[in-house]
Amino acid sequence: MAYKYVRIAGNRRQTGVALGKLARPLMSTYLEQSRTWDALRPWRGHAFLNELARQAQQALPEIWEELEGMAEGLRMPLEDVLLWNCRGDLLHSTTDGCTSVAMKASDGTRWIAHNEDGDPYLRGRCHLVDVALDNAPGYVSFYYPGSLPGHTFGANRAGLVQTINNLRIRQRHPGVPRMLMARAVLDCATLDEAVAKLRDLPHSGGFHHTLGAAGDPRLLSAEVAPGEASIQEIGTRYGHANHMVHADMGGVAQIITDSSRARQNRIEGIVDGWSGGTGSAAMLAALHDTEGGLPILRTSPDDPDDENTLATAVFEIGDEEVTLRVYDRKNKADIVLDVMSDAP
Repeated sequence: MAYKYVRIAGNRRQTGVALGKLARPLMSTYLEQSRTWDALRPWRGHAFLNELARQAQQALPEIWEELEGMAEGLRMPLEDVLLWNCRGDLLHSTTDGCTSVAMKASDGTRWIAHNEDGDPYLRGRCHLVDVALDNAPGYVSFYYPGSLPGHTFGANRAGLVQTINNLRIRQRHPGVPRMLMARAVLDCATLDEAVAKLRDLPHSGGFHHTLGAAGDPRLLSAEVAPGEASIQEIGTRYGHANHMVHADMGGVAQIITDSSRARQNRIEGIVDGWSGGTGSAAMLAALHDTEGGLPILRTSPDDPDDENTLATAVFEIGDEEVTLRVYDRKNKADIVLDVMSDAP
């Protein structure tokens, strides 16, 4: 299994501390081998980083408290933990990839599935965290060491599902760091609340959010960049890689890697062939597809973006339940959770 399942409970600071302690044994070695960390260190003490901190504290004080707790648990300076969690706001390209697919079945069931692609060093070194909070719905999320949960794949106890795809935006803009924004979405009780947060808060970096919710027939594709947020309702099927494809986001400068272009073309071709009865098996097959030189399932040691698939998640969304299945490059799920209950 390429990840471990861990349950955490408490208030904002306590859960942050627990997340930090979970990552502490690995964090120093992880950062030492990371080219992303090398690129980030010159930003220490920069006025722009201080501005991101100010806006985060003002807009999302409870998420900031979690970040402070994480720094305590990691035994790292808060500035360095903030720096790591702002990597996509400061650098134009990072080793965070991913492919997401979504489908509305003919029986009304909604499906969202996602490949979590990241630093190959992290394979076998990540966690699936199940967090119970005192003053929010609580959530289940894939957790990178030292990174706030939410910017990968996750769902909360209110039935809100979110998967995130990295966007490589060419501009830097003061605002709320994108990873803190993604974490805040997992505190939302409804799709409308999540959309309002994405539209109303000032953005620093850029992400693509695929969103769904128990009891809501909609699936949403949200491309978010500094000063821009495009929210589109998904029809019956959809695929998204690591660059913006919404027509109204065409004016935002971005980097499109060869891998992202190849995966976008391939996933669009796959989902165009889906029928109304498609379910978990087809979603998994799409994300485990290995066709082409730069495939959707990324296992190459010389991947041009320095990314490999670390886990695959399939969410089945009904009227009153959300079922999460997590896979590790095989057809049998390692973990199956009813996210809206407390039972693992």
